[in-house]
Amino acid sequence: MATGNLAGKAALITGAGRNIGRAIALALAEEGANVVINGSRDEAACAEVAAAAEAHGVEAQVAMGDVGDAGAIREMAAAALDRFGRIDVLVNNAAIRPEKPFLEMESEDWHRVMRVDLDAAFHTAQAFLPGMVDNGWGRIINLTGMNAMQGYIGRAPVSAAKHGLWGLTKSLAREMGPHGVTANAISPGPIGGDYSQAPEMGHHIESMLSRIPLGRIGEPAHIAGLCRYLVSEAGGYVSGQMIAVNGAGTT
Repeated sequence: MATGNLAGKAALITGAGRNIGRAIALALAEEGANVVINGSRDEAACAEVAAAAEAHGVEAQVAMGDVGDAGAIREMAAAALDRFGRIDVLVNNAAIRPEKPFLEMESEDWHRVMRVDLDAAFHTAQAFLPGMVDNGWGRIINLTGMNAMQGYIGRAPVSAAKHGLWGLTKSLAREMGPHGVTANAISPGPIGGDYSQAPEMGHHIESMLSRIPLGRIGEPAHIAGLCRYLVSEAGGYVSGQMIAVNGAGTT
């Protein structure tokens, strides 16, 4: 029998097969939430996260699907609600961050990023907010990143989508607050993970470190810990905020 602040509740985390998404899923499982693990490609990794979550005494469901496809989101939502009857915590973590000079972009380059990085949050929120409203309790967390705080060369659609996600978060916080639902955004700075271990990342990481006053790269656990707070009763009066977790850096 699961115990914890989220016992009896269920959470869905997109992009949960590794790194930040994985850490968030396991943190919520530790709090007693049944979890839906979404991924788009690596089903084995998602199954490993589900197994690790179940070790905390909760139920876990793997939901493979491209969140850039509205139809896939509808199927994922239907399966999650069929399994658990509710989704109380929604974490929109999945994102793509392609780089391409603006004048070389095709229309599809732009719209593909919008579908994954912004539209997916619209579709997932529409799928699960009715249940949150009916229950008088819900938590939405959108992962924005530094792209929501400043523009980046070669990432115009990513910055535009993440700024849009920040705007959506603020609007949901105001509109859904009377129904007991909070909505917040987390803006991670450089966070260690699979990509940071690649040899070619060494110079890039050194460059980032030079602009981070704390002098180190963050860990997925730092983001998961903030999520754990935001979904708790202690965090229940925090809404409509974008919280940067970046070591006081600006990169």
